[in-house]
Amino acid sequence: MNPDSSLACPVMVDVQSMRDDRRIPIKKVGVKGVRYPITVLDRANTIQHTTATVNLYVDLPHDFKGTHMSRFIEVFNEHRRDLSMPRFLAMLDELRSNLDAEKAFADVHFPYFIEKSAPVSGQKGMMSYDCSYEGHVSGSEREFWVSVAVPVQTVCPCSKAISDYGAHNQRGLVKARVKLGPFFWIEDLVSIVEKAASSDVYTLLKREDEKYVTEHSFDKPMFVEDVVREVYVGLLGIGSFPRFSVEAENFESIHNHSAYACVEYDAAVVAPAG
Repeated sequence: MNPDSSLACPVMVDVQSMRDDRRIPIKKVGVKGVRYPITVLDRANTIQHTTATVNLYVDLPHDFKGTHMSRFIEVFNEHRRDLSMPRFLAMLDELRSNLDAEKAFADVHFPYFIEKSAPVSGQKGMMSYDCSYEGHVSGSEREFWVSVAVPVQTVCPCSKAISDYGAHNQRGLVKARVKLGPFFWIEDLVSIVEKAASSDVYTLLKREDEKYVTEHSFDKPMFVEDVVREVYVGLLGIGSFPRFSVEAENFESIHNHSAYACVEYDAAVVAPAG
């Protein structure tokens, strides 16, 4: 029996696929600020569930009127349960294919949680680290970056050297950003950064822990310049990253400004002698 013609769905016009005559290509078009649950690899627990802010784009030729925004979410939803580093690039390949694009871009920002024990009492608390995956693919390029921002504490070497007692200290933030090379865990990057500072910071400390952190930090004063150089050396020790950068910002306790330092590494350029 033929269906009632009055109930048949009308043919819908695909406006996005219409031609555009202004001859202006668009470098990036897509969705931005999507909040979505994702799953990432976790060294201690195999996987970790977290919530990401996601930006997804493709390029658009000059003769295409628009892109199909819903397809970005369709593709990302299929990959959100396995956003390991290799799968991230596979997701971008799928975006290119589904949207008939030459290039696809994505950056995914998420908090990563690590259980951390206080140095003396052993009390446990969860530390949060802001991380991101960024990448793009085309017919000739495949690029993927991982970054992690690690809060630290530093004691000023100059303050310690010139003061009769004490020294000023401050909390800082160190961002390590590496281009995909050898396999590594996010925990590896966090550990390298924390070892480069005067002290880690913690979510939970008892009095005996505070005493240890205070004295340990005082015995290891570090400028921002010291921190970025130490992280640089640590990253070289992991393996052959094609490129990386390290930024350190100290939120100064006795100045109304921050202290800042940055180093970069490019394997294509001769590295300074170690």
